[in-house]
Amino acid sequence: MFKEIKQISVSDLKLWRDESKDFLLIDVRNPDEYKYANLKGELIPMQDIPENISKIPKDRPVVFHCHHGSRSKKVISWLQEQADDFDKLYNLEGGIHAWSEEIDTNVPMY
Repeated sequence: MFKEIKQISVSDLKLWRDESKDFLLIDVRNPDEYKYANLKGELIPMQDIPENISKIPKDRPVVFHCHHGSRSKKVISWLQEQADDFDKLYNLEGGIHAWSEEIDTNVPMY
């Protein structure tokens, strides 16, 4: 059964950070992309998610992001197919690109 993928805006993510909300940020981009620009989240490249599924908590929100939001959306969809209790997953709308545009222009755009 298809589950809706929850979205979080960059402004809401900034608010979560400012409020020190308990969540995990996972970057699913490639290491070279992460090295160039990152949001200080945990790097688990998209292709490495299956072998790192145990690192993804089910008891607190997890925000996934990539460059624009497509890869992270695919990761969430795959995780939701694996287990029903992956229900606190969020896709960062617009990815790191939107973060660079709207929140922190010091994060390099590419």
